[in-house]
Amino acid sequence: MGGSLGARTINDSLLGAVTTIGQEYIQVIWQTGKHYHSGIMEILEPMQPKNIRCLAFIDRMDMAYSLADVIISRAGAGTISELCLVGKPVILVPSPNVAEDHQTKNAMALVRQHAALMVPDAEAREKLISTAVSLMKDDALRTTLGKNCRQMALPGSATKIVDEIFKLAALP
Repeated sequence: MGGSLGARTINDSLLGAVTTIGQEYIQVIWQTGKHYHSGIMEILEPMQPKNIRCLAFIDRMDMAYSLADVIISRAGAGTISELCLVGKPVILVPSPNVAEDHQTKNAMALVRQHAALMVPDAEAREKLISTAVSLMKDDALRTTLGKNCRQMALPGSATKIVDEIFKLAALP
């Protein structure tokens, strides 16, 4: 998933590997983003990949997360916090088009704790799908990444932030 608008690099990486994915014993739920969906479907429909479910947008991320064995995602702060709460193994592809490369910094916070893998955007077309397929075949690494990712979660963080705002607002 590349967010609601999609991520060209992630989409291109998957498109370039449809044949490879078709040869693996895996299923892919692919959120393309609404701007990319029709173009991708024009390419996919003649190929009829049976193990790829391609959607413009996933309305029930909770269900998609629960079904996933591995998640491929951008590395925005909101997404990172969701992924930590989910506690699944994740491959992060930070967007290079953000201020001060903050998505790479977000991703590295997890990578340094062995809570995620990272594939730089510039390398994704060549390495993303092979990294994902390798991870799908490595039960021990998936378990480690998921466990470590979950340990980085901050449950109830929204409530803590609101409580802190109220405290600050009450100061003279």
